[in-house]
Amino acid sequence: MADFERRDILKTLGGAGTLAMTGLAGCSGGGGNETTTQSGGSESGDSEDAETTSSDPTNVGMVYALGGLGDKSFNDMAHRGVQEAEDEYGVSYQNMEPGSQSEISTLQRKLASSQSPSYELVTTVGYVQADALKTNAEQFPDQQFQIIDSVVDMDNVSSYTFKEHQGSFQVGYLAGLLSTQDFSAGTGSTKPDEKVVGFVGGKEVPLIQKFEAGYRAGVKHADDSIEVRAAYAGAYNDPATGKEIALSMFDEGADMVYHAAGGTGIGVFKAAQERGRFAFGVDSDQSKSASEYADVILASMVKRVNNAVFECVGNVVNDEFDGGSVHSLGLAEDGVACVYGAELGGDIPQSAKDKLATSKEQIASGEIEVPQKPENV
Repeated sequence: MADFERRDILKTLGGAGTLAMTGLAGCSGGGGNETTTQSGGSESGDSEDAETTSSDPTNVGMVYALGGLGDKSFNDMAHRGVQEAEDEYGVSYQNMEPGSQSEISTLQRKLASSQSPSYELVTTVGYVQADALKTNAEQFPDQQFQIIDSVVDMDNVSSYTFKEHQGSFQVGYLAGLLSTQDFSAGTGSTKPDEKVVGFVGGKEVPLIQKFEAGYRAGVKHADDSIEVRAAYAGAYNDPATGKEIALSMFDEGADMVYHAAGGTGIGVFKAAQERGRFAFGVDSDQSKSASEYADVILASMVKRVNNAVFECVGNVVNDEFDGGSVHSLGLAEDGVACVYGAELGGDIPQSAKDKLATSKEQIASGEIEVPQKPENV
């Protein structure tokens, strides 16, 4: 997974956490990867063995975003959420990782139509799932679905979105405050005379532009003379391109780069290490999930996708599924946050942290309204 290779084997993960190869995955889909975890179940892939438990667990099907597990970011946070639900509620889950967008609808239908086991909840991770889910939710009206990062307005879909622009404002504000100072920590240092910072996105779509817009607004809030350079890699699993873009930004004066690019962002961290500059992580606390780069990660814009998955699974377990609802999670709801790096956080001046605490309160109260489009900054 760490190499983001196209997966083509079916893996079954037993209660003890042992991986066993059981055969080739998929029929027409080809590129998807499936991983099943059953609490207290057998390590065998045999469904009859899996059903010989004292009580049948709630079954959850997970269809991840493109890029797959091992991105140390968005998908891994969703996976963490279902693992937390497994620990808390004893649920069983199956992971589906599409190898291309064309496989998403097939994987959603495969879980929704399954009878052995029958999945009480199918969680679809990422905005790219929305079009397929609109069709599949209509075709399977009795199936309970969750979608993360988009809204599907149907009675059997619970939608979770995040105010990424708010969390990104905090990261941008920190970047602006530090970039104009003579600041060193870990293996990085600033270039205060340059007044340049960078942003690397995955695909240039409205969702990722929210990250850019918030970041730009935060930088401007600190110092409107700082230049923000932005570029998009066109993919979420291309660390080589992420590195190339970030190296170019660092070589042209930037001293810190924020990414919203999934696995592509690993390349940004590598570039920061090579040039002795700084980076900001996304979705998870990447100073921990990608700890080999902790010496350059000042902070991460954490998007608590795990909480969204955990909450929805809990609602299903407790027979409180809220289909048709939309959950929008921002700073006020603790859905997003600027989390200081595990290794470098202690070096960030308290004066900067105090300013971020104030801006957080101002955003949560509505005193500061953060734009969602770069052109509105």
